[in-house]
Amino acid sequence: MSSPQQQLRPRSPWSKIRLLLSVVGPGLIAANADNDASGIFGYSLAGAQYQYSMLWILVLSGVALAVMQEMGARMGTVTGKGLADLIREEYGVKITFFAMFAVLIANFCTTVSEFAGILASLELFGPRWIPVVRFAILPLLAIGIWLLISRGSYRKLERILLMSSVIYLLYVASAILSHPRWTDVGHQLVSPFAHIGPIAIYALMIINVVGTTITPWGQFYIQSSVRDKGVKVKDYGLLKIDVYFGVIFTNLIGCFIMICCGATLFKEGIHQLNDAGQAASALAPLAGKLATVLFGIGLFNASAFGAITVPLSTAYSITEALGWESGMGRRIREAPLFVGVYTFLIFACAALVMLFSGHLGWLIILPNIVGGVLLPIILVLTLQIINKRRIMGKYVNSPTFNVVAWTTTVVLIILSFVLLVTTIFPSIGAG
Repeated sequence: MSSPQQQLRPRSPWSKIRLLLSVVGPGLIAANADNDASGIFGYSLAGAQYQYSMLWILVLSGVALAVMQEMGARMGTVTGKGLADLIREEYGVKITFFAMFAVLIANFCTTVSEFAGILASLELFGPRWIPVVRFAILPLLAIGIWLLISRGSYRKLERILLMSSVIYLLYVASAILSHPRWTDVGHQLVSPFAHIGPIAIYALMIINVVGTTITPWGQFYIQSSVRDKGVKVKDYGLLKIDVYFGVIFTNLIGCFIMICCGATLFKEGIHQLNDAGQAASALAPLAGKLATVLFGIGLFNASAFGAITVPLSTAYSITEALGWESGMGRRIREAPLFVGVYTFLIFACAALVMLFSGHLGWLIILPNIVGGVLLPIILVLTLQIINKRRIMGKYVNSPTFNVVAWTTTVVLIILSFVLLVTTIFPSIGAG
């Protein structure tokens, strides 16, 4: 038995590092998962159409993302429950069903975009390999993803996703190889309104960028992963480091993707893209073959990352909302709905991409728009719950967090309204 002196001895620097590493994971993974196939396409499109003028959106949305992810992580740590669990307990079946229906729509589109991103990245190797990729490699990857979720543990999956997070750094290299004028990057960051076009298109692009930075499924994922990891309140200070580092890392990657496409595609007058694979291909004559290869590898990694996390997040959300058993590594008889949801998403979306890959361009960007429009619903419910002292105790939101979170929610509602009005009355948006 240790003496009182030993018990009171402060932790060594190495023990603090080990403790930090034991907590790291949910924040970094949840943030990086936002830079999936639809996210990369969204950032690429923003760079191609507005050069560096959308970087300011990433800065502001990064602050909002930090607040939202911290709230989800805090709620998971304090309550030991997922977000869908808390929504069901507080608001009943009807509101929960509506929220889950919205999440399911957004997540189905997102999962389609992940497999479309995998296909687009592999097709960069050449036209003759396209049939092999579509009808052999893509189904095998879907089976591999399913096995990873169904047969693995959370700890094993977390290690794999943390290792793949390093691959996102390839986008930094791609941006450097594109040789941007960094003075122009800085100028457009602080004076961002040089390339504003029609209001409708500009509002759509803002919703697109915000919708890929802050996602409905991301809010569910981080809270459920914190619960599954078993993070305790006493270690929450370390978890916040993980959350904030993840947000900074993922937003910097988004910035470099915009810079890469702004320095090449925008400069050469290539303003329209069908998917992120097209962006990677277009880089070759402008920034060199190496930039294309690095961008393509990054796209594959990001798409596979999302194809794992989005179906898993959806399965967590729906089973928690209905009060059913959930958890990685569970067999069908132990958690039938949990296994059924991620199985359906993985194989239905992979089959859709495999059979109709030439007609999925809109579905790749759709998740960002759907997510940006539906996100306020999830944020309002989250803010209502996290400010209830009987649930969170002393861990309710601070006034600063409430200001940032409610401002984000209101801005998204306004942008969604602008998008709706300008879609119905195109003459307004064209002004």
